[in-house]
Amino acid sequence: MSHSLHARRRFLRGTGVALALPFLELTQGTAKGNTRELPRRLVCICTGLGIHRENLYPTKAGRDWELTPYPEPFKDIRDQVSLFSGLSHPDVDGGHSSEGCFLTAAVHPGGTSFKNSISLDQYAHEQLAPDTRIPSLQLTTSDGTSISFSRHGTSMPGEGKPSVVFKKLFVTGTPKEIQQQVDRLKDGRSVMDSVLEEANSLNRKLGPQDKQRLDEYLSSVREVELRLQKAQEWSSKPKPKVEVDPPKDIADATDIIGRSNLLYDLMHLAIQTDSTRIFSVSLFGHNAVPPIKGISIDWHSLSHHGNDPGKLSQLKIIELEQFKSLGMFLSKLHKTREAGESLLDRSMVVYGSNLGNANSHDTKNLPILFAGGGFHHGSYHAFDSDKNTPLCNLYLSMLHRLGLEQKAFGSSRSTLTSLRMT
Repeated sequence: MSHSLHARRRFLRGTGVALALPFLELTQGTAKGNTRELPRRLVCICTGLGIHRENLYPTKAGRDWELTPYPEPFKDIRDQVSLFSGLSHPDVDGGHSSEGCFLTAAVHPGGTSFKNSISLDQYAHEQLAPDTRIPSLQLTTSDGTSISFSRHGTSMPGEGKPSVVFKKLFVTGTPKEIQQQVDRLKDGRSVMDSVLEEANSLNRKLGPQDKQRLDEYLSSVREVELRLQKAQEWSSKPKPKVEVDPPKDIADATDIIGRSNLLYDLMHLAIQTDSTRIFSVSLFGHNAVPPIKGISIDWHSLSHHGNDPGKLSQLKIIELEQFKSLGMFLSKLHKTREAGESLLDRSMVVYGSNLGNANSHDTKNLPILFAGGGFHHGSYHAFDSDKNTPLCNLYLSMLHRLGLEQKAFGSSRSTLTSLRMT
């Protein structure tokens, strides 16, 4: 290892951050002869109780759109943000159950024979397999819920405790604790080896239908095995050190704004230290009154407002607080530099809802905001409100930005042509 790289490490520790080795190598990307590209990130956020579109969309499409109430918090970076209307997932219905399809586009989630498919974030991870300490982060403001699904449509558990995530990312255990973790990972790999050996033996005795089921199971086992192997390799590497206090979990499950802010801060740190590059976030509303000044009705009831002025007024207060939180996150990414670029330039952030109109459980005309990632932003793209464009066209554009040249994802067969890369 060169003297210059050692010096770089000491410098970073002097500022309170010791970055992981992959990131250190990438910071040398401007040096002569080193053409390695900085990493790109993917952040997918879904708010499950909708967004009142009248407070989001301008009256005029194009670049010269007026600032409506919800985009107001990030007016200083509006050239890094795009708004979309007229997007949806074809044949995704089912009201609230469509939340699980926000990143998958699997059809008819309310049907008795419904089976979900792989979500955008997990597909990106599967194809890219980034060498980071955490393969991907599934975050939520409510324990367990998730918008992330595996190749076989299995829900990936969402982590709702920021303290747990912070510990995984930045807290180094004692030598004894580290060895115990290595031993557990080795045990896990031993179990996977035994399972694969027994399953391969069983496979020869099965009929076609059972073989297909077993093959699906085995592919899941192999994926776990690979993750265990990577986790074992990372367990011996030092974790990044950050000069921030560990977050304190918020016990009140209805405080979605407070919980959201903690998750946004964690994501900023995780991106800054290149601890992971793929995120999904479920902002889960409740049948309870959130602790926000001016709110006296539970959020779920407010989302079913029936155009009542009083309910709409309170709903606006909650949703504006959500956009303020999002705006602070985007601004932090914009202000944080990485080898001459901002983290926002390298991070695609899609924010929206599975419900176009929560009042009627309608899943068409989904409210979508898209920021960063090295695209030409600053416009409001208004697609046909009757014959919607597949939201997966945007997802395919995002996959292409990650360097994946897939021809399709979900319901998409083309990229979103009105959105151009820089």
